[in-house]
Amino acid sequence: MRSIQPAPTRHDRAWSATGIGRAATLALHDELCLAPKPGLVSLVDSGSHDDMDGNTFMRSLFALRHYFTRIAELGHARAPFSALEQCGLEAESRMLAATGGVNTHRGAIFMLGLLCAAVAAAQSEGAPLTPGAVRAALMRHWGKPLDGRRTRTSNLPGGIAARRFGLRSASEEAALGFPAVFEVAVPSWVQARRAGLLGAQLKLQVFFDIMAVLDDANLARRGGLAGLHHARSLARAFLANGGASHAGAVDDAQAIHRDFVARRLSPGGCADTLAATCFLERVGALP
Repeated sequence: MRSIQPAPTRHDRAWSATGIGRAATLALHDELCLAPKPGLVSLVDSGSHDDMDGNTFMRSLFALRHYFTRIAELGHARAPFSALEQCGLEAESRMLAATGGVNTHRGAIFMLGLLCAAVAAAQSEGAPLTPGAVRAALMRHWGKPLDGRRTRTSNLPGGIAARRFGLRSASEEAALGFPAVFEVAVPSWVQARRAGLLGAQLKLQVFFDIMAVLDDANLARRGGLAGLHHARSLARAFLANGGASHAGAVDDAQAIHRDFVARRLSPGGCADTLAATCFLERVGALP
């Protein structure tokens, strides 16, 4: 008698490079749609930014959609880091051309691109798509060059701010396997979902959990260490008051949004980390 095979779980789904790229693009759209989102651009308003809006972000997303597919293809082939880096630089040029020189997604190109490659690599090796498997694939194949990259002197605004204020830079986050994603945002997402939070409410909870701890160089660049600490303090107060499950959570988040806009604070690193977590959810990597 033929045995009955168990139904495949979402962790067993085979993702093509195109599917991985589409998941990354949609994850960036997930992040864009969240509102209120203190200081950041959404489809509702431009937050603390005078040079970009939701339309700018949509043009950027459209320009990047093939990049995420291409870097997933490179990840599947376990290409050297230099190939991934060149792919990212070309994507950055396309983004800037699409936005008229405005940096909408430089951090996401780096973080999400590496995660696309890591998902593809883990899948090519037959590993179930779990957070641990994705992180392990990232470190196994590109951990050494990422560790070497952290010693470079960055001339980008975020890197300069991180160096000036003694914060963990984006390169250091990557060299450590993105602890803000895998040790903060992923557990927050899983816990919030188990608590019954869904959709925008879930994403809002994860966003504030990230902001409470992340060394967000963009916050420090705009507001100094005082601005970073102020943002963390408000995030922790929001969480202590019940977080996104609190009846007045949206009003509280909106008040923080107005505060950030008045201070010109914009937690771009938190937004990138949220988008990365949305991506892991979209490819079925979260339990």
